Amino acid sequence: MAYQNEKLPEEKVFKDPVHRYIHVRDRVIWDLVNTREFQRLRRIRQLGTTYLVFHGAEHSRFQHSLGVYEIVRRILDDGFSGREEWDEEQRLVALCAALLHDLGHGPFSHAFEKVFNLDHEQFTQQILLEQTEVHEVLHRVSPDFPQKVADVIDKTYPDKLVVSLISSQIDADRMDYLQRDAYYTGVSYGHFDMERILRVMRPTEEQVVIKHSGMHAVEDYIMSRYQMYWQVYFHPVSRSAEVILIKILHRAKHLFETGYAFKQEPLHFVSFFAQEFKLKEYIALDEGVLLTYFQLWMEEDDTILADLCDRFVNRRLFQYAEFDPAVQYMKFGELITLFKEAGLDPDYYLVTDSSSDLPYDFYRPGEENERVPIYLQLENGDLRELSRMSDVVEAISGKRRTDHKIYYPEDLLIDGNPLHKKILELLRG
Repeated sequence: MAYQNEKLPEEKVFKDPVHRYIHVRDRVIWDLVNTREFQRLRRIRQLGTTYLVFHGAEHSRFQHSLGVYEIVRRILDDGFSGREEWDEEQRLVALCAALLHDLGHGPFSHAFEKVFNLDHEQFTQQILLEQTEVHEVLHRVSPDFPQKVADVIDKTYPDKLVVSLISSQIDADRMDYLQRDAYYTGVSYGHFDMERILRVMRPTEEQVVIKHSGMHAVEDYIMSRYQMYWQVYFHPVSRSAEVILIKILHRAKHLFETGYAFKQEPLHFVSFFAQEFKLKEYIALDEGVLLTYFQLWMEEDDTILADLCDRFVNRRLFQYAEFDPAVQYMKFGELITLFKEAGLDPDYYLVTDSSSDLPYDFYRPGEENERVPIYLQLENGDLRELSRMSDVVEAISGKRRTDHKIYYPEDLLIDGNPLHKKILELLRG
């Protein structure tokens, strides 16, 4: 039997709190799960610093990746199989792309990427295409199979239906992380009727569409996503922790570049500071490595690095205030001056941060990063864009919401010092 069609002698099952069970019968999928690159995802949290706000949010990208695989498996095996619009030859590439779509995430994903100007999707493709255990498994299917999977993740694969399964405005990736993140954070916002959505999904040549009778389930899904972003993903306390994390890495990089003598040399970061790292070094990093350095750096002679690490490890986070850069830029300039006078480096202790989300968008041809909208399939087979049929979705379509905050160490400004008092009045005013 060809490797790509090989089934396991007995089905493997993962017990999962979101999907109840995750089923694996394909030998290729089981072999991918057992590679070192996929197992590394156990050591990368799905929600980065959010565990410092919602204490249950300790779940990993390993769990999420299995969840996305399971949703795609159910869509294909239970919903699309046998339909003339679905090419069964695409099944394995779709399952592999679903399983491996987050493979390139680094520790505390987006914060780490900001500091070192990285793109996790590029690393995902490198892991698929270079000499890794994952590549070896994919190459066993066929020499061009690793590139096919990479193309799906890169959204350049010729079969757009396959791409839409893991990258669209209603895809398996979002359906898993909304439910999984809601479960582990303990909030009720992210729950929606996924079972109903899976039953009304239909394949077309271009993308997955939704049977018109399932419109209300999709409305619920979109509102769940909207609420999760503003109540969980953009939580200001979680953003405060991420701000401190970013500043720790910036400070360590600055000290390294200026010849500072570390008590604990940043050996795992040297190649990143120099922007000369190899894929093997990237894969070797996980959140355990970063947290170990942060604990050791709490003892460094550099007071800024030591303080920032202590704040992150022991959750002594920055306070925050509302900030509108369009009208308060003069205020920010004044604060920079006052912070310097108070002996606080504004580069590390006065930080602006913004969060922005577009919950749903209709088709805007020619625009950069244009979004393919969700289509409802009518009884006669015609397609209608969702916001034209739903008053609920129309109300939020194309409306980007942005939130700005300014972060600062309030604990260093409450000693009654007149200068500190002036800073606090300006921040709170």
